[in-house]
Amino acid sequence: MMHNWFECKVKYDKMMENGMQKKVSEPYLIDALSFTEAEARIIKEITPYISGEFEVANIKKANYSEIFFDDTADKWFKCKVNFITLDEKSGTEKRTASYMLVQAVDLPQALEHLLNGMKGTLADYEVASISETALIEVYKYTADDEGDQ
Repeated sequence: MMHNWFECKVKYDKMMENGMQKKVSEPYLIDALSFTEAEARIIKEITPYISGEFEVANIKKANYSEIFFDDTADKWFKCKVNFITLDEKSGTEKRTASYMLVQAVDLPQALEHLLNGMKGTLADYEVASISETALIEVYKYTADDEGDQ
């Protein structure tokens, strides 16, 4: 199944640990068929968790080719993986970047999860970078969501 990932920024007043209200803008990743569906789905997903007014301030397409989930972890890491192919005419190596999202506790675990996820890959590749994202949550498309159409 092909996934279309959209990063949605949600603005709202968050109650901080010290009891003060603070205006925050938090990014979420949602699997949807269109911008319109992404907005509808993010509203549905976060409504139970946010009291008061909120606004979906921004939606943009995210270019993740693969997402590796780990329900025991709470951080998301963006991994840039270069697939290496040989250009037979010129004999030079060509690198094609692909971005993957990995859920992990920390950077070393993110690398471990990425490498485990890539085990069946026949293509040559190199991990170019791994960086922690600000994503709060990732909502993948489930069979339950189809009843909402």
